[in-house]
Amino acid sequence: MASRKTTVPLLILLLSLFLKFLMVEALTINSNDIDLNKACIGVERKALLEFKHGLKDPSGRLSSWVGADCCKWRGVDCNNQTGNVIKVDLTNSGFSPLGGEISDSLLDLKHLNYLDLSFNDFQGIPIPNFLGSFERLRYLNLSNAAFGGLIPPHLGNLSQLRYLDLFGDDYPMRVSNLNWLSGLSSLKYLDLGYVSLSKATTNWMQAVNMLPFLLELHLSAGELSHFPQYSNPFVNLTSLLVIDLSYNNFNTTLPGWLFNISTLTDLYLNEANIKGPILQAGLGNLCHLVNLDLSFNNIGSEGIELVNGLSACTNNSLEELNLGGNQVSGQLPDSLRFFKNLKSLDLSSNNIVGPLPNSIQHLTNLEILDLSKNSISGPIPTWIGNLLRMKRLDFSFNLMNGTIPESTRQLRELNELGLDWNSWEGVISEIHFSNLTKLEYFFLHLSPKNQSLRFHVRPEWIPPFSLLYIDISNCYVSPKFPNWLRTQKRLNIIILKNVGISDTIPEWLWKLDFLWLDLSRNQLYGKLPNLLSFSPAKFRVDLSFNRLVGRFPLWFNVTSLFLGNNLFSGPIPLKIGELSSLEVLDVSGNLFNGSIPSSMSKLKDLLVIDLSNNHLSGRIPKNWNDLQQLNAIDLSKNKLSGGIPSSMCSIPSSNLILSDNNLSGELSQILQNCTRLYSLDLGNNRFSGEIPKWIGEKMSSLRQLRLRGNMLTGDIPEQLCGLSYLHILDLAHNYLSGSIPQCLGNLTALRFVTLLRSEFDDNIRGRPSYSEHMELVVKGQDMEFDSILPIVNLIDLSSNNIWGEIPEEITNLSTLGTLNLSQNQLIGKIPEKIGAMQGLETLDLSCNRLSGPIPPSMSSITSLNHLNLSHNLLSGPIPTTNQFSTFNDPSIYEANLGLCGPPLSINCSTLNDQDHKDEEEDEDEWDMSWFFISMGLGFPVGFWAVCGSLALKKSWRRAYFRFIDETRDRLYVFNVVNVARLKRKMETYGVHG
Repeated sequence: MASRKTTVPLLILLLSLFLKFLMVEALTINSNDIDLNKACIGVERKALLEFKHGLKDPSGRLSSWVGADCCKWRGVDCNNQTGNVIKVDLTNSGFSPLGGEISDSLLDLKHLNYLDLSFNDFQGIPIPNFLGSFERLRYLNLSNAAFGGLIPPHLGNLSQLRYLDLFGDDYPMRVSNLNWLSGLSSLKYLDLGYVSLSKATTNWMQAVNMLPFLLELHLSAGELSHFPQYSNPFVNLTSLLVIDLSYNNFNTTLPGWLFNISTLTDLYLNEANIKGPILQAGLGNLCHLVNLDLSFNNIGSEGIELVNGLSACTNNSLEELNLGGNQVSGQLPDSLRFFKNLKSLDLSSNNIVGPLPNSIQHLTNLEILDLSKNSISGPIPTWIGNLLRMKRLDFSFNLMNGTIPESTRQLRELNELGLDWNSWEGVISEIHFSNLTKLEYFFLHLSPKNQSLRFHVRPEWIPPFSLLYIDISNCYVSPKFPNWLRTQKRLNIIILKNVGISDTIPEWLWKLDFLWLDLSRNQLYGKLPNLLSFSPAKFRVDLSFNRLVGRFPLWFNVTSLFLGNNLFSGPIPLKIGELSSLEVLDVSGNLFNGSIPSSMSKLKDLLVIDLSNNHLSGRIPKNWNDLQQLNAIDLSKNKLSGGIPSSMCSIPSSNLILSDNNLSGELSQILQNCTRLYSLDLGNNRFSGEIPKWIGEKMSSLRQLRLRGNMLTGDIPEQLCGLSYLHILDLAHNYLSGSIPQCLGNLTALRFVTLLRSEFDDNIRGRPSYSEHMELVVKGQDMEFDSILPIVNLIDLSSNNIWGEIPEEITNLSTLGTLNLSQNQLIGKIPEKIGAMQGLETLDLSCNRLSGPIPPSMSSITSLNHLNLSHNLLSGPIPTTNQFSTFNDPSIYEANLGLCGPPLSINCSTLNDQDHKDEEEDEDEWDMSWFFISMGLGFPVGFWAVCGSLALKKSWRRAYFRFIDETRDRLYVFNVVNVARLKRKMETYGVHG
């Protein structure tokens, strides 16, 4: 009985070993025929040496290619019977790529059936044509080897080939067509990932259909834009298991024939621009699917139906389901309970609402659950602790609330826990972590507006885990520095931003081998170590917004150093040039004094320098030429004097912020070579001269131009209108004259901001660790903008000597948020079409000489919340609809004697009656005026004629004196009447003597 029990497992074991032997035999392609004791053939040895001679091998990977027996060389295998080379495997598994040329001497390897040159660096050379001449080749892998150009159709001669991998995204590769695939009749694996198939987009499936034994098809990122339209193109592909068409641009729904490939186990269509609806009837045919990735498409609400459709499979084999980034809406379906084998569920970056459904608790095989970036609400259910195989759990960026259940401690396999950006409350304590021995990544970064969660552990607590990454920003930790961190010897990233620590930084912290330390926005005090040399180099140290004091610390091997908004003082040390690893330096908002050391020119890797808001003085150093990586310079709010060195324009800086200093000079001589700027802020200095015309011609990328508070003169150059990306133009408080250029209405970024802003936002993302900021006058107040600066749209020309009318074209700026033209000499009417400026939030036209009524269209600007029209010559009733009903401050209309209606105390009907009377009285005044004008003009001419007549004729003399008496009476009446009228007008407008 015992022997029988022993025999059956033994037979099974032998059968298993036999099957495994057959599989290895097929995959390794006769590699078991190798006999290392058999010397290689001389011709083939010579061929390999010539091949080696054409290669670049800087790390000596081919150093073993010496001696007579090439079969013993690294990467070379031979047939044990004939001694022929059958395999050359030079894949680069480390950081030692080969390069150079591929010699055609390899053609002498007549029996070669395996060639692998993957993960090397051939720097864009084309794949040699002669590779299509290896008649016995069964395995060819050139993936990630940096080949480029046209894939030779000669590869179609490899009729014995079973495995072909040409994936590569280093250099562009392309095909003229795919007809050559028909010659690869034995092919089982095909990967043309990142090869441009645009020339074959209409017939790619016909070519693939000629491969009857194909098991895996990978055509990712192939620039495909077309699915075959015929009903079933996979006539011969009955054995196909894997299809990867990700990163293409099909822009259509899933084709019906795809659901007829019932053998599929893996389907990858992520980021392929797939749309809904999905053929629900066909989902039941895909019951062998193990992995399904449709992430980052446009499936929409069909995503829930897809889940419901797949759940109908009775033998559901699905292990990985990724529908992230698809705008899937609605609540998670109850049908999730049927995916018993599911190991990974990713529904992140969607519009899923409602609480976590109880159906998820039945997915006991789950290892990854990612529901981040949705609108899921409610608490974490206590049953979450039943998912015992969970390795990664991510609920970050949702609307979840309540307390974090202690049942999380049951997740013994948990490696990553993401709970960021929710509205948690209560306490998270040692109990939550008591069994999480495998936890390495812990994310609990909350909103600074919600600090209802306390991270409470005992001072002597020793965690069971060994973290690599922790971020518990905006949780309340303790006034004391958390001592348990000293046990975390493997920590790479420590982010404890705004956690309520009010303590000194312990010495043991500097002994941890972290790469990123962020303790900003706490109440840390005391001094920092003056000298530190980290090993390995720290990527980022952020201690900003604390109360630290002392001198500038010289920390070697730091790449990013943020010490802003503390109480550091003294000069910046001359030895700062020795911090050779420094890429980002931010010491803004401190008490540093003295001059900027010229040794900074030695920091050749510097990307960002922010010394703003200190007490630095003297001139800006001249030697900026060597800082060719620098892309942001902020020296604002200091006491710097002199001019701007010409060398500042020799660097590729995209942000030049020098505002609020005592700098001087003429712009035309200073900035002519600064052609690569995104943001230029020279406000509140003493620059003079005219605004150069070439700013609009050479600074084509400029999007923020702030020159306010200087002594600039002349006209506003029309060339500024050519700055397509410009969305902030601040020229206020200068001595500019002339009219407003009509072409300002053509500023593209203020007309089509959604279209263009995304382009230069990408450029912003590429600039590391510099937070743009700018002080602007918005809503009548000085406001500091930082993170939202890219979406602020402003034109401020106030406090100049600009004259003329407001150009009608300016109303084309439909996305302009702030328009300030106050304190100038503008005349004429407010443009009638101003209502087209639907993005306008602030409008200040005060202290000009504008006349006429307030345009009715202005009441349609529903976003308007700050208005000032005071001190003009406007007339008529003040609108009362929409936003105007909220403008209750009469001061915004004051000193416009012709305006009436609320909030002014002047009644429009009374003013209209008075205006009618005034019109009649004005006619009398006009007659009287003409009377006196006639007298004035006629007196010189008629004096001698009249006097002569009066002297000669007595009757005329009597009539003349009678006329004089009547005129005296009329003058008396005219004076009395007009004095009374003026008094009445003053009383009507509320003016009292």
